[in-house]
Amino acid sequence: MTFKKFSGAGLAALLFAVLLGIFLSASTFHTLSYAEEAAATPAAAAPEPPAPACDAKMQINCTPNSGDTAWMLTSVALVLMMTIPGLGLFYGGMVRKKNVGDTVMTSFAITCLISILWLICTYSLAFRPGTPYIGGLDRALLQDILSDISKGIGNPSPLAATIPETVYICFQLTFAIITPALIAGAFAERMKFSAMLWFIGLWAIFVYSPVAHWVWGPDGFLNSANADGLVKVLDFAGGTVVHINSGVAGLVCCLVLGKRQDTGPAHNMVLTFIGASLLWVGWFGFNAGSAVTAGLQAGMAMLVTHMATSTAAFTWMIVEWMMRGKPTVIGICTGAVAGLVAITPASGFVGPLGSLAIGAGAGVACYWGCTGLKRMFGYDDALDAFGVHAVGGIVGALLTGVFAIEQYGGTAGVLEGNPQQFINQCIGVVIVFVYDAVVSLIILKVVDMVIGLRVPQEIERDGLDLALHGETVQ
Repeated sequence: MTFKKFSGAGLAALLFAVLLGIFLSASTFHTLSYAEEAAATPAAAAPEPPAPACDAKMQINCTPNSGDTAWMLTSVALVLMMTIPGLGLFYGGMVRKKNVGDTVMTSFAITCLISILWLICTYSLAFRPGTPYIGGLDRALLQDILSDISKGIGNPSPLAATIPETVYICFQLTFAIITPALIAGAFAERMKFSAMLWFIGLWAIFVYSPVAHWVWGPDGFLNSANADGLVKVLDFAGGTVVHINSGVAGLVCCLVLGKRQDTGPAHNMVLTFIGASLLWVGWFGFNAGSAVTAGLQAGMAMLVTHMATSTAAFTWMIVEWMMRGKPTVIGICTGAVAGLVAITPASGFVGPLGSLAIGAGAGVACYWGCTGLKRMFGYDDALDAFGVHAVGGIVGALLTGVFAIEQYGGTAGVLEGNPQQFINQCIGVVIVFVYDAVVSLIILKVVDMVIGLRVPQEIERDGLDLALHGETVQ
């Protein structure tokens, strides 16, 4: 037998055919093996149903609302910006050059101190269920917060049902930070830095935490949302908790410390202008963020905040122009802050016309509080913490009881036939004013006995920056 000799092309074709056969055989074998393996493996379990969305009725193992969470994360940043750098610059521009460093460092150090205390106990004391007068300690050291990232579930605070409790903790922390930082405007240029830290720390525990619990805590006796509350006080974002509280403490500090040896004009009005502008922008997170949702109430709160601030700043400018012959940068900036303060308790309850009235009232009342009232009683409120924050907070709290609209905030005021709400507001103001004044006085006296409150005369004369911090502004 003879074989025909293959050509090069034939050999190539034969080789290709052999390789193709091997490949097809391997593929078939692999497919059969996979099919047999799949048949031997039981069907995978059906995926678990998604966790329910967090809301007022579902607050256990639920999924937060992403829109609300995004807005509240933004609000946290805005409100923190109000203290650092906003308030630091606002106050820093109004003191004399030799005390600028101490003033801005006070805001920064308070931010750090209050944050640590918030983790240890003050969040739990202010915002966790306990008694009508103080919260429990189940969140001491911020323990037992459910935040299961793998499943996307958590247990929100009942006070903010659609966002993670971690976000609510951060949001309320920014309020706890700025409140004692505001007090520093009253005792600027004469208090020991060490004494300031002791006073602020004790004040945060024994004044801020109880008052916040009374007004905002789930079982607080002044909380308007608490069905068992004794007096239903409307305070949307901190008229009593933040502003009356800080302003009254500031007044007590002025009275205990006494007057400064000498005073002088604001050293840099541009810093104050920048600080006031940052406060104005940040206040949208302060007030609109207090809705803790990205919805209708947040929108109205933002609108009335802006209108009241504009009205108060313009009113202050006109009043100052009439009384002193010239409008000033420091004046219009202070008027803007007065409007922000006054609209704070009302921002979730009033409409645009109410904000106009509150802004105008704040502009006139706070101008008087920073001039006539201060001269009448002779106290040295260095940066007008009482004149702006206490007076403005009282004006706002009382007028909330007048202009509250049920459609906007769920509670009617005097103009809608509910005079009882105005009475409730008066009671709330008096309770916070008296408690704050008494406890602040006790704390100051204790600190004074232990380490002393005021710097020596020579340090006050030469400036706090170099003596207390070893640095100066050039």
